[in-house]
Amino acid sequence: MKLYYLKGACPLVTQIVLEWMGLPYEAESVERDALKNPEFLALNPVGSVPVLIDGDLVLTQTVAILEYLTELHPDAGLHGADIVERTEVRRWLNFANSDLHRTFSILFGAQTYSDDPAIQKVLIDKTAERLRFLYGVIDKQLEGKDWMTGRRSIADSYVYVTGLWARVKELDLSNLQNLQRFMQRLDADPGVQAALKKQGLI
Repeated sequence: MKLYYLKGACPLVTQIVLEWMGLPYEAESVERDALKNPEFLALNPVGSVPVLIDGDLVLTQTVAILEYLTELHPDAGLHGADIVERTEVRRWLNFANSDLHRTFSILFGAQTYSDDPAIQKVLIDKTAERLRFLYGVIDKQLEGKDWMTGRRSIADSYVYVTGLWARVKELDLSNLQNLQRFMQRLDADPGVQAALKKQGLI
């Protein structure tokens, strides 16, 4: 397997899962300006990462890649043991993807919505407010749990990586004690540490 990634971006979610599964893979860093090169666009016409290559299969989109990996390796136990558990994993996986990740795209790219610094500030402030609300939902879900659904899953990797983005953007989530405990546990996780080291993040 080969995973194309942009340092610190969402492919880290997949890389952590690959480490948790103990699968051999090659990680290839892609510079942001190279995402629009014809060679990369041949892999993903959208010009974004992640891209996972497994034999003849070229797969994009984080959720699709994670679902593929758990279908290939159900023995890893990262997608729930029955339909109810799998549905809960999908629920929080999609929350991370459709709510947290989408909202962060505004925080990271406010300048794409307006050239006016005042408008950008409003966007950033409102987006930060929304993110604090969303992480409050996560914090409540983590009450009495070590993992989002009670056992480690692909959803945990996604929530964790968005938490790293929150640190980068200096989003104050210090009042969310369950979330802070979750982040600290994953900071020390061997699979997480291996993925971070391979990307040069620690």
